[in-house]
Amino acid sequence: MIFRNHKQAVLTVLIATALGGVVVTDAVAQSRSSDRSSDRRGSKNEAKAEALYPNATRQEPTVKASPKLGKQLQKLIDSYNDQKFPETLAAANEILANSAANTYDKSLAAQLASQAAYQSDDNAAAIGFLKQVLEFNGLDNNGHFQSMLMLGQLQIQDDKTAEGLATLDKYFAESKSTKPEELIIKGQALYQLERYQEAIPVIKAAIAGSTAPKDNWNQLLMAAMSEAGQTGEAVKEAEALAAKNPNDKKAQMNLASMYLQADQMAQAATVMDKLLAAGQLTEEREYKQAYSIYANTENQEKKVIQVIDDGLAKGVLKPDYQVYLALAQANYYLDPPQVDKAIDAWQKAAPLSKDGETYLNLARVLHSEGRIAEAKQAAQQALAKGVKNQADAKKIINLK
Repeated sequence: MIFRNHKQAVLTVLIATALGGVVVTDAVAQSRSSDRSSDRRGSKNEAKAEALYPNATRQEPTVKASPKLGKQLQKLIDSYNDQKFPETLAAANEILANSAANTYDKSLAAQLASQAAYQSDDNAAAIGFLKQVLEFNGLDNNGHFQSMLMLGQLQIQDDKTAEGLATLDKYFAESKSTKPEELIIKGQALYQLERYQEAIPVIKAAIAGSTAPKDNWNQLLMAAMSEAGQTGEAVKEAEALAAKNPNDKKAQMNLASMYLQADQMAQAATVMDKLLAAGQLTEEREYKQAYSIYANTENQEKKVIQVIDDGLAKGVLKPDYQVYLALAQANYYLDPPQVDKAIDAWQKAAPLSKDGETYLNLARVLHSEGRIAEAKQAAQQALAKGVKNQADAKKIINLK
């Protein structure tokens, strides 16, 4: 989510207070200079907020701050700019409860209260205050729509995805915003709601409108296409991205993943060959993806063994159940088979298994190799851990 771990960037627009035409910036971004107070009284150097929504359908209200509440509003603003969030909430609630406060006063109070609540990790209160901002409807378009956008984001962040999407739909309909970083939020919400067909054009619009779309935007698009049954289109997107960025490991790994999902194992292996030859595999998940692709590709047992041995030697791969199982199977189905190495890997995998099935497979292989005593012991361990086919295990145990 945009807001998570970025609390200093919550208030992204200037808040026009109408107190002598001043504007107040985010508490962190604003100047802390000694002449701040005098600037608030209406200096000629004050910045005027840029209209962020020139095409909005909403008519901006003309109501200004109530002169009678000037001191209370300034107290509210000062406490927020000084990051005294409990004081901000108290000042905001006083204004919201004041019968003399007009729609602008209450909208501003609710907006700053929402920021203070969010900064205090109280998302529920922030959502409540943001709803009040929209209900009072007293801010200019900048403040009104930024509050609406934040409300949608927080609703999604709190797993109220359907509500958040409805808020975002209203936001885009009324603000006419086409900002890519905002469209992607809607695209992700649609994806989370499993409305993949609807998510695809929104995500595409975000990517097309951005000069530097993030990697996860492209991944989201491919995931939506895949979930929508458009695997071929997802592969084409991945191919185009990889061709555009031939030296980008992430793009190549994404392409290999899409080939894997499309059951195009030979193509996935070809991509992985290039990454492996270039020494670009550096993370555990990359090694796991590589040996998984090779394990599902015909006649690639040597590559499975190569990747696993290399990963284990470098300490990148952890010696876990899946690693040993893949190593065992690769050695067993190698041409010619390396049965002793396969048995060794199965013996390491079996104790790490959640049940006794691996022990039973080990017992069968040991039996076929004439290692009866070891086969019986493995079969007993299989029964002890639990297997579906107990008859097979008992048959091996009862061998003469």
